[in-house]
Amino acid sequence: MSHADTALLVIDVQESFRQRPYWQTDDLPAFTDRLQALIDGAKARGIPVVQIFHVADGDAHFGLTSGYVRKLEEITLEADAVFHKHRHSALVGSGLDVWLVEHGIRKLIVSGIRTEQCCETTTRHASDLGYDVDYVTEATLTFPMTHASGTIFSADDIKKRTELVLSGRFARIATVEDALAGATIRSAA
Repeated sequence: MSHADTALLVIDVQESFRQRPYWQTDDLPAFTDRLQALIDGAKARGIPVVQIFHVADGDAHFGLTSGYVRKLEEITLEADAVFHKHRHSALVGSGLDVWLVEHGIRKLIVSGIRTEQCCETTTRHASDLGYDVDYVTEATLTFPMTHASGTIFSADDIKKRTELVLSGRFARIATVEDALAGATIRSAA
């Protein structure tokens, strides 16, 4: 498959999350390093980078008037397209689906915040729509969660579980280098 038909999705990498009580910086340096390498590699190969922001009207941190619906400060990104979503899947009601079709995109590279929520949901949805998906876990970020039983699942536990349920069914689990491997530079037309 030619990478001229590939797009990188950067999902919910926004300052809104820094305002949440569960925000932790433990994994932030590794995440931002890997995500920046993915963004830079995609740009160098002519792969369009699509930024998606989660917006929740009336939410103090995810509402457009909050001032937090902007890219995470640690990331440098000039997006080729920007979309706002109101659901977990970036493909519901954002206009992204139309943009992908108009640009002949058939393969998606998924990255962003949160691993098991909007990134996973978008991956499943994209796969069901017939897209090939590379899920780049190392370029996703999440936070510990507590099960109703009281069991605490670490961010690493959640990432492993997400890889388990996506791999071979909905996506290829890929490193940054795997996702970028073989990408061809788009020729200027």
